[in-house]
Amino acid sequence: MFKSIWDDIKKRFLYGDTVTQLVLINVIAWAAIVIIGFVILTPIRGIGTPNLLVEWLAVPADGMKLLVRPWTVITYMFTHEGFMHILFNMLILYWFGQILVNYLGNHRVIPIYVLGGLMGFLFYFFSYNLLPANFSNFIGSPMLGASAGVMAVVMAAAAIAPTHTLHLMFIGPIQIRYIAIGLILLDMIAIQNGSNTGGHLAHLGGVVLGYTFIEQLKRGNDWSVGFNRSFDKIKDFFYNNFSRKNTSTPKETKKKGPRMAFKNEEKVNKRTQNSGSTRRTTSSNQEAIDAILDKIKESGYDSLTKEEKEFLFKVSKEK
Repeated sequence: MFKSIWDDIKKRFLYGDTVTQLVLINVIAWAAIVIIGFVILTPIRGIGTPNLLVEWLAVPADGMKLLVRPWTVITYMFTHEGFMHILFNMLILYWFGQILVNYLGNHRVIPIYVLGGLMGFLFYFFSYNLLPANFSNFIGSPMLGASAGVMAVVMAAAAIAPTHTLHLMFIGPIQIRYIAIGLILLDMIAIQNGSNTGGHLAHLGGVVLGYTFIEQLKRGNDWSVGFNRSFDKIKDFFYNNFSRKNTSTPKETKKKGPRMAFKNEEKVNKRTQNSGSTRRTTSSNQEAIDAILDKIKESGYDSLTKEEKEFLFKVSKEK
């Protein structure tokens, strides 16, 4: 039974979109923290003591602690303790993440989530260390949770498709721009009340990043390109150094001899001849996408023609 569940999770992770992958990473991390904290650490340290694993994954506001735990700048945004905390975050991430996939393609969700989490950390860290003590005392430390990254995804979705409608239980149909505004107002009220001030400041950092990301994208500056390029280099490093393909001994490698690649000259020539037309087609598509995004910004998604919606959907799937 457990094997089939695990196989299903692996299949969804390998073949699902980036939103599904983000949700699974957060859920698996939460489950691991719960199991390690309560099954392994609690009998050793005693009931009621803080989860040691959470202490080493949550990001501190104190600069000296951060110096010895630099990884927490990333790990905090995948760390949760309470079930309702992760449930609420993952539901919002999935709903709004799917909207981003439909409008912007599959490769921009993770950059928005991670960059939003980093911006949230900066809001939290500098507020704690630079604001007057009578305010920073309410911020608290350390911080954990996906909320800053999730709010970046929410704001990005609301900025690219403000009139997109979700049907909420007990409320009915509502445009996502009003959902985004409502969440921002809740954060601002919580800051005024001194309730989890650091977390809500981080949420606003995510909001700023999500909105700025879309505005820059409309101007032709795609921040996801550099992010994905760096992420691919990291993946290639781990693959090349830790993959099973590299576990063979030097002797075995020598026996195999050099690997040679043969290319079909006719196909290479065709690709060379068509490269110019491919670049022109890509440029034309980008111009059309920019025009559609401008139209969405001015009049909303519903103002698009059927052909424009089909074109946008087709391009997002290709990306």
